[in-house]
Amino acid sequence: MAKTAKDLVEAANAVVPKISHGEAKELIDKGALVVDVRDAPELEKSGKVAGAVHVPRGMLEFRADPESPYHDQNFAKDKPVIVYCASGGRSALSGQALKELGYPDVYNLGAFGDWADSGGAVENTAGENA
Repeated sequence: MAKTAKDLVEAANAVVPKISHGEAKELIDKGALVVDVRDAPELEKSGKVAGAVHVPRGMLEFRADPESPYHDQNFAKDKPVIVYCASGGRSALSGQALKELGYPDVYNLGAFGDWADSGGAVENTAGENA
């Protein structure tokens, strides 16, 4: 039987722990990499978590893989990675992909809007070429 997107997200949520905003702030203070996997228009509209690296969902595996010519040096397997998106689904799938690539400490922050609404630090990305 074919799986649905909901099935895939549920499976990803089973292996990637969801963390609170407080837990995320603690990890960020200790040097965690924060990754925004939303599309560029979403960032331009709302900004991003302060200090986050923007990697669209479709490019994540290529940016995170040290063997890829598209590898982003911000990704290091020896530090925690926190992923987020607009609602938590893409970040769950992203977290699962990172775990499969060998990143041991991956967490799902969930929805950007919840972070912003809770007073989390946000930076404006209007005009940024994401």
